[in-house]
Amino acid sequence: MSFATNIAKRAVEESVRGGRVAEVLGEIPTEFRGRAGAFVSLKVQGRLRGCIGTIEPTQPNAAAEIIRSAILAANEDPRFMPVTEEELPDLVYSVDVLGEPEAVRGEDELDPRKYGCIVEVGHRRGLLLPDIEGVDNVAQQIEICRQKAGIRPDEPINLYRFTVTRYA
Repeated sequence: MSFATNIAKRAVEESVRGGRVAEVLGEIPTEFRGRAGAFVSLKVQGRLRGCIGTIEPTQPNAAAEIIRSAILAANEDPRFMPVTEEELPDLVYSVDVLGEPEAVRGEDELDPRKYGCIVEVGHRRGLLLPDIEGVDNVAQQIEICRQKAGIRPDEPINLYRFTVTRYA
C-alpha cells in the first residue's frame, strides 16, 4: 500500500470508528509536502462508495489534503450514506493528487484517458478525473462536468485540463 492510500485508509477507519481526525505519523515523503488538490475514491467490489476532493488545495500540504478528502468521501459524499464500520474491511482506496490546472482553447486539447477536465462558468465548476471507466471521449467528459456544476449545454464554458498522480 502506498503512503497516500495508507493515510487515506487510516483516516477513514479512525473517523468511522471514533470520529477522530487522523494525523500523519512520521515523516511526510517529499512528494506530499507541497500543496495540491486531492481526491479520494472509495470502492466496494468495484463499485463507487464515495469520492470527494479538492480542485485547489485547502490544507497545508498534500498529505493533510488526502486525510481531509478521505474523511469527507467516507462520511459526506451526498450520493451515499456514511461508511459503516462493517464496510471497512471491504473498502478499496484510490488517491489522485492533482497537478496544476491549465486553461485550454478547445476540446482538441483534452484526452479523457490522460487529462482530468474542469468546466467553469462564473463560480460554477465541475470536475472529472482522468481515466474513468465508461468515459471514452471528450464529449462525455465535458457533459459529465457540466452536469456536476449545473451548467446547461448551451452555456459558453471555460475549459481546463490537469494531470493526476494516481495511487491505488
